[in-house]
Amino acid sequence: MLKDITLGQFFPGDTPMHRLDPRTKILLLIVYIVALFSSKSFSAYAVILTALTVCTLLAKLKPKTMLSGIKPLLIIIIFTGILNIFYTNGTVIAEFWIFSITREGLRAAAFMILRIMLLVFGTLLMTYTTSPISLTDGLERLLSPLKKIKLPIHELSMMMSIALRFIPTLIEETDKIMSAQKARGADFETGGLIKRARALLPLLVPLFISAFRRAEELATAMESRCYHGDDGRTRMKSLHFSELDYIAFAGGILLLAAVFVLRGLGI
Repeated sequence: MLKDITLGQFFPGDTPMHRLDPRTKILLLIVYIVALFSSKSFSAYAVILTALTVCTLLAKLKPKTMLSGIKPLLIIIIFTGILNIFYTNGTVIAEFWIFSITREGLRAAAFMILRIMLLVFGTLLMTYTTSPISLTDGLERLLSPLKKIKLPIHELSMMMSIALRFIPTLIEETDKIMSAQKARGADFETGGLIKRARALLPLLVPLFISAFRRAEELATAMESRCYHGDDGRTRMKSLHFSELDYIAFAGGILLLAAVFVLRGLGI
């Protein structure tokens, strides 16, 4: 299960999606989220799914890679769907004990499951095709006007970059600790849910110790390289928009327009 968590991973490549400016990807993700939460029909979700599929093909990502990123969230998705099925008022089509299934509940559950899955896929597509450093630079450039009101934009962007970078590292460290404890007789796979949760408690202490040690090593490395934040900092690669970015912006606007048109027509 731990190896299925791919959040924060970056897959290098030379595809149109990889060549987009990170600012373009961040803005398009915002447009994508607005379109997703503005959708009120299955036809609108079909348009969004088509756009997501095209972007995935352009990024040359395998369907298996995209699906693996959603496996850790399956329990949450299923639980959300069940809540919508049983706790949405409407026309009752089935009833047992204190629970009742309504037609509106089934529709709401389908919409919610689709929305969560498409949201996760869109976010994964951005992280898979954008390195944490590029993502940090793009976010910092987009939020740079907020520096005028003394907000620590660079520090916030750096914190986000470090957090994304260390997610795969901590997952790998957790896997090593679990393997070491399994070799000493620990059992993480048998028993009920509560028993499995209790079996994971011994992982917390060594994992926290490892995380604090890595944080201290990172801080020492940054200080030894005379890192002082944003003051006088230069970048090896300057960000600039290309024709590909403008084409991507046009595609995002068309997607948003299509969703609003379908919503207005009630289709």
